[in-house]
Amino acid sequence: MENNTSLQQQLLEAGVHFGHLKKKWNPKMLPYIFAEKKGIHIIDLNKTVDHLQQTAAALKQIAKSGKKIMFVATKKQAKEIVSECAKKVNMPYATERWLGGMLTNFNTVRKSVKKMQSIEKMLGDGSAESLTKKERLTLGRDKDKMEKVLGGIAQLGRLPAALFLVDIGHEHIALAEAKRLGIQTFGMVDTNCDPNKVDFSIPANDDATKSIAIITNYITAAIAEGLAERQASKDDEGEAEEGNNENEAKAKRMEAEANAEGGRGKRGAGAAPTAPGAPKRRIQSTRRPAGK
Repeated sequence: MENNTSLQQQLLEAGVHFGHLKKKWNPKMLPYIFAEKKGIHIIDLNKTVDHLQQTAAALKQIAKSGKKIMFVATKKQAKEIVSECAKKVNMPYATERWLGGMLTNFNTVRKSVKKMQSIEKMLGDGSAESLTKKERLTLGRDKDKMEKVLGGIAQLGRLPAALFLVDIGHEHIALAEAKRLGIQTFGMVDTNCDPNKVDFSIPANDDATKSIAIITNYITAAIAEGLAERQASKDDEGEAEEGNNENEAKAKRMEAEANAEGGRGKRGAGAAPTAPGAPKRRIQSTRRPAGK
């Protein structure tokens, strides 16, 4: 309870409770609105805390399972915050511009990423030195342009398992693509948006920098915790496997020793060999000659 109170106080100080003007509201946000003050809707922070914790728990499990979560925030006040948080947990992000078909036409986007990486390699290993100065400058400009838009998804080899959106109204194209592909969606939802459009909504002010920062950092901390638990379970499995290998090797050694001991016992239990040079005993026949 104290933790929730502390979190609620932090959200209050960050201005997470400030919504939009009453005339811009979406009626579906009614359950999350606490009151109206001077024509501005005030978001119920109790609901914000509950939804934030539920979202964080769900994203933690996704991260723990080893799947990727893509951060999407192309609003000016959210770009830097979201990109830094995504880099902390090594997750893909789109903060400059959402390319139409970034998810639904993922194979084509991957080709563009590979082209960008090949240009980087050419410029890095000196293989572009054979080109003219103008051609090198053109390649450099192309690389910078592609890196600005595709740099955040350069390491994304397959579709992400979830999307975290800062403003679901502003990122409606990304949301629509995720829905079409059945990708889970999580997002900050202000009073002018429909919270039912995302699987997990966080009722919060999605315009203020402080509000975006505190929500995104909380989500990032949960993802980092999930990744840490995944690594810890991997280490435990590795130790257990190592112990099993040691036990198996020990059992094989014991079995080999037992087989060796058994072989020596069999050789010792056989008849004693005749000493070299000793006269052979003649065995007299007791059979009578025929006719007697």
